[in-house]
Amino acid sequence: MDGTFSLVLLLLFLWCLCSRRMERFELTAPAAFVLLGLLLGEGTGVLDLPLPHETVKVLAEITLVWVLFTDASRLSFRALRPELGLYLRLLGIGLPLCVCLGTLLAAVVLPGVSGWAALYVGAALAPTDAALGATMMVNPVVPARIRRLINVESGLNDGIATPLVVLALAGVSAAEGAAGPDATGHALVQLAVGAAYGAVVGLAAGWLLRTTLRNGWAADDFAGAGVLALALLGYTSSLAIGGNGFVAAFVAGLAFGSTHGAPQRVLLYVEQTASLFSVLVWLVFGALLLPEAFGHFTWQTVVYAVLSLTVIRMLPVALCLIGSGLDARTVLFVGWFGPRGLASIIFGLLAVEELKTPDTQAVVPVVACTVLLSVLAHGLTSAPLANRYGKAATTKDLGPAGTTQDELPVRGMAAGGLHRGWRRGGAGAS
Repeated sequence: MDGTFSLVLLLLFLWCLCSRRMERFELTAPAAFVLLGLLLGEGTGVLDLPLPHETVKVLAEITLVWVLFTDASRLSFRALRPELGLYLRLLGIGLPLCVCLGTLLAAVVLPGVSGWAALYVGAALAPTDAALGATMMVNPVVPARIRRLINVESGLNDGIATPLVVLALAGVSAAEGAAGPDATGHALVQLAVGAAYGAVVGLAAGWLLRTTLRNGWAADDFAGAGVLALALLGYTSSLAIGGNGFVAAFVAGLAFGSTHGAPQRVLLYVEQTASLFSVLVWLVFGALLLPEAFGHFTWQTVVYAVLSLTVIRMLPVALCLIGSGLDARTVLFVGWFGPRGLASIIFGLLAVEELKTPDTQAVVPVVACTVLLSVLAHGLTSAPLANRYGKAATTKDLGPAGTTQDELPVRGMAAGGLHRGWRRGGAGAS
């Protein structure tokens, strides 16, 4: 075990040394560590990860908590105000349509998947991950307005989808007798308690940090570690009072981000830590989850994965952007760059732990197959499509006059060596 742990640490350090060079080959950290996990794990047996399910679950939960908190806390409502209508269209109309269409097609295409299990598939594969299109997200030929649109959607849709995933897992367990008949009602109560509790924790913690920094009580150098602990505190304490920890972490991040007033490097520390854990999740995905899922891939699994990356994603985006002023080329571009990544993997890992029924073998391979195809498809098309679209972008896509369109931070890019810094004057969107 010590040798395996040392190998993982060596891989992380080697990636740190060559990450910028890998940009030239369009190789992102998620793609690299999925391939490394698959090659060194299943391929050669060099990477042996005899991790019990409980350890994998803890890794997934901690990563999701930090990702949800950081995505929410670095959201600058003032910076988003000029394009608020577009964000509301994608998150308030496009995302629900994506979940509904994904649920419907899961029930039609996937054998043995219906009801709550279909909802789980639709919700788990609705969130997007801009890090898989990292080269596009830092490509200056793509208008910053469009990059920001894709980035903000990616940062918030996992937090919005999380309650649906939790509810669906509870419904599957109840339907199969693995939980009590009131499991779904109990899950709804947990979601409400988690949201209310997270708001209180985030507002109080943000006010306290701003006040202590202003009065010289808190040291900037330790503030990042404190915020890191705060995110986990929101999760664990919410569980202790009967709330949903994931929702609490997301809402706490939203509330904290609007009140903390801390230097940008404080949240950058939290983001980099979350990025490190995200890379480990990608490695576990390649070494453990993919090999287990391969044996359960069917032609229906592949068909649904293709539909998830195309019709299920692109049709809702097209419908919600009708009348937005964006041309057809831009709508297609935004629709295509909806990679499935980290959040979907974590939801898959949670399903492995939570579902003790045959439904696990039916739904988890779909998630694994979709993410794998997304890593390949979006990784290969990120640069060429970005260059092609950027050259043809109209002046309407350049953003409101008089606004500063800085480079945007993208989840996972700090770990991937592609981080370009934070927006001046406030945190950018994930």
